[in-house]
Amino acid sequence: MGNLAMFLFPLEGVQAPHSPSPLLPDAAVVAAALRDTTYATGVERIAGQILRHCFPVLGVTVETGPAIDWRRDYLHQVSTGTPYFRRLPYLDFSRAGDHKVIWELNRHQHLTLLAQAFLLSGRREYLDEAFRQVESWLDANPFLRGINWASALEVAFRALSWTWLWHMAGSEMPETLRARFLTALERHGRYLELNASVYFSPNTHLLGEAVALHALGVLFPAFPHAARWAATGGRIVERQMERQVRGDGSHFEQSAWYHVYALDFFLLYRLLAKPPATFDTRLVAMAEYLDALLGVSGTLPLIGDDDGGRLFHPYGERAGFGRATMATCSVLLNRPEWLRASADLHEQAAWWLGADVLSARGAPPAPRVSRFFGDAGVAVMTAGDVQLVVKAGPFGEGSGGHSHSDVLGLTARAGSREILIDPGTFTYVADPAGRDWFRGSAAHNTVRIDGRDQAIPGGPFRWNHKPSVEVRQWITSPLRDYLDATCSYAGFTHRRRILFVKPAMVIVVDTVDGPSGNHTLEQFWHLDSAEDAARFSFSAPAGVVEAWRSRAFCSREPATALCVTVRGPLPAHIAAILDLSQSPASFPLEVRTEGDAIVVGRTPWSAGDPLVRLSAGGFNDA
Repeated sequence: MGNLAMFLFPLEGVQAPHSPSPLLPDAAVVAAALRDTTYATGVERIAGQILRHCFPVLGVTVETGPAIDWRRDYLHQVSTGTPYFRRLPYLDFSRAGDHKVIWELNRHQHLTLLAQAFLLSGRREYLDEAFRQVESWLDANPFLRGINWASALEVAFRALSWTWLWHMAGSEMPETLRARFLTALERHGRYLELNASVYFSPNTHLLGEAVALHALGVLFPAFPHAARWAATGGRIVERQMERQVRGDGSHFEQSAWYHVYALDFFLLYRLLAKPPATFDTRLVAMAEYLDALLGVSGTLPLIGDDDGGRLFHPYGERAGFGRATMATCSVLLNRPEWLRASADLHEQAAWWLGADVLSARGAPPAPRVSRFFGDAGVAVMTAGDVQLVVKAGPFGEGSGGHSHSDVLGLTARAGSREILIDPGTFTYVADPAGRDWFRGSAAHNTVRIDGRDQAIPGGPFRWNHKPSVEVRQWITSPLRDYLDATCSYAGFTHRRRILFVKPAMVIVVDTVDGPSGNHTLEQFWHLDSAEDAARFSFSAPAGVVEAWRSRAFCSREPATALCVTVRGPLPAHIAAILDLSQSPASFPLEVRTEGDAIVVGRTPWSAGDPLVRLSAGGFNDA
């Protein structure tokens, strides 16, 4: 039977040490240092839910009842059997349900949390539940059979969760389970070695799989192929660092959420390996990009897909997940200015780096300045606690599967308040219409032409006929920032010019040119609060349109959006002004052309007092 025998039969003579791996910090010491913290209270609260089989998954709570059906989508009441994993149509919602909901539970990250709850409280019931669930899972998911073997990335997540469980509580595992558990974990490694996503999803899938394969190799050296796994996984991770991370530090999928995902993967690898110095150089660039996106508030703007996943501890305030990543970067890369608060160390850095990091203190950050990240095409405009993030870059690599039709869109914050939002993602396959709405142009603060998105959806993870994007000019100064960029598709060119008059006035001028005849232009503005509509001034009538917001995958809620509609021949111009001050004002606007210049002013028109004059060379404002 050759190699197949290694899959089908228990390992002979393989023992893993009961003590914690020297490559990871002593979890008991970390837990002792975190007792009586808000983080510890939250862990025990969630662990109590899990004891009742109420699992916080993505943006919902899955209640399974006493017996967990590990292959069931509990939201849509669909279960699947145990055919050979390659024969299971996991992307077919009608036959398999929502694979994301099933897989999130089967990542077993809640087992890590149960082990943490045991270490924090000493209550044995948390570990007993974790071990029962492992046995239940092994009974229900024969090797290579069923939906929970259909994705190598999901196998990788589960392998990492089991690794953390072993690291934190392996010495407490019953002898009757130990050999079975280690055999199953070794099979996870063999699966990853032979089924890496080299062709299907050579992005964060391949990266996560390689990180897990390397981790199994270095943390379980007694496994027969451990040395080869460590070498293979490490080689892939380091190649993907060069391939997936661009020169400006941004991740090539053009998704802020996936950027955090990728950075965490690379950080975990960095802890277990000794990569070349260039690896740290790119880690620093990734962290600088994330730090700029998070801004003063530490809140992640949702550019592109947000699939709800997280490498470690996927619980708590989702908009703040990036803070724990930056805290880990802060201590690992010796950048104290990235540590926003000591509590940010609790979720991840302490468990990965040890209790000593809890004494780390942040440094006063340097005053934030506006930055343009050329490879991502992302401009971060900032003045004090006001922040704009503008997406003026292309769709993501390849099919752009995790990109949205959001080119030239922007988000805006004033202090702790969101003003302009990105509505999020909501779903991948459970609701095709919902999928297309949340990633469409009408769901973003940009312009839609004749009801068409900037590219054509080709299924849930593909865009056809992606647009051409060009940044024509970027100027930043202590008083003003200016971005001029175009997005061209289907014979049309949308040109957006954004002038940020610091500290709080944003002037946006959209020009659309294209084929002859009349065309319908819609300029959308998605608001965190309906009262913020009073901050806008427009050059054409604006109305309230139906909109949605997804704060977490699988959940959505009604939201407020404004839409300015103009119909007529091209070229056509639409102007909008957003007042981000504490006492905003609004007034009617006019847009006029004077030769090659576009002039925006108040109504009634005053030729001597324009708000801004845009020409080929840039802008002149009053």
